[in-house]
Amino acid sequence: MYGKTLVPTRSSAALRFLIRAVLVGACAVAWGADDAVLRVEPRVTILVYHRFSDTADDSMTVRMSTFESQLRVLRERGYHIVPLREVVDWLRDPEATLPPKPVAITVDDGHRSVYEKLLPVMLRERFAVTLFIYPSAISNASYAMTWEQLRALRQTGLVDIQSHTFWHPNFNVERRHRSPADFQQFVHTQLDKSRRRLESQTGAPVDMLAWPFGIYDDELITLSADEGYIVGLTLDARKADRHARLLALPRFLMTDAYGANTFARLLGEPTTQPVPAAGSAP
Repeated sequence: MYGKTLVPTRSSAALRFLIRAVLVGACAVAWGADDAVLRVEPRVTILVYHRFSDTADDSMTVRMSTFESQLRVLRERGYHIVPLREVVDWLRDPEATLPPKPVAITVDDGHRSVYEKLLPVMLRERFAVTLFIYPSAISNASYAMTWEQLRALRQTGLVDIQSHTFWHPNFNVERRHRSPADFQQFVHTQLDKSRRRLESQTGAPVDMLAWPFGIYDDELITLSADEGYIVGLTLDARKADRHARLLALPRFLMTDAYGANTFARLLGEPTTQPVPAAGSAP
């Protein structure tokens, strides 16, 4: 018995073939899963601010200490602040790429605190910001920047200036007391006049729009596309991916309530950094 040579039978050969096939298939599944992980597209966090101050003056004001803590969270958690324009290019071009954990910073309205408070931090940290401006306030309202300040911001190479309509109307209110034709004309005027004034004063093209109060719908999106806008920004609080509608891109509204831990949770991060294992590299 022990000295007898065993000759493989047809059934044992078939069994070995089946085992090999199962192993190869399992490896293929594993490799495919790894490839799928590698191919996961990033989701972009778009933040929107309004005003900056050393004190929390109102619900739309973010203290500079809070803003600095948010920047620190972004640095420590490996996020990359990218220009909104690069996000748009990524959304429109399947071949375009973004760095891991991309974040775009936008600021609405044109409050003078952008020039007085935010600009020094931007110059120190060298990150890009997109401003959405309603021109009726510029060089007119006491709280707003001047055209000279906006042009100085643009000359830094860090600021893109885009539209927030001409005087920031509530489109829901306007629709209720206008005829359908009058409402459409009103929207066209708000979008066209804003773009023309911004382009004439800054010398830069305008093709992006932040919806006032975050109000948008299919009719407004169609009207904005007719006016040549390719991107619209909302206040829908979620991250943007390549399935996002270009004229309804979501943003997270930033208030002073978003301290470091709350901000980390909004990003989907743990509120405390993991402690390195003993003996691991720092």
